[in-house]
Amino acid sequence: MQSQLKSAIAEAFAQADTNLRLKQPGRAFEWLERAHILTQRHPYLHAKSHWLMLRLGLQTKNYREVLGQIPRIVAALLFSRIWVPIGNTGRARVSAFLPMTVPEDLQQLLANGN
Repeated sequence: MQSQLKSAIAEAFAQADTNLRLKQPGRAFEWLERAHILTQRHPYLHAKSHWLMLRLGLQTKNYREVLGQIPRIVAALLFSRIWVPIGNTGRARVSAFLPMTVPEDLQQLLANGN
């Protein structure tokens, strides 16, 4: 994984953590979605993005999110290197099988880093 991608992933997780601590769930989810897109091909980091979404779901009492993240954590660990729906934000409100458009600012990072 190239250094720009590593830095972008670290920033996304750090920003999500900051927003979790500040009780800003909307912003935290935005950063976790970004982290999810960037980590889809890296099993441990991919699972970490889902784990943090699960924690945020608990914090906000969003039990649909909590229940939706449990199978996604397992799938991230087992299937990240085999197949992922590129660009999927990882939220429980989105089908786990739905490819989505990758934001332009992340496209270059993914093209060079995966």
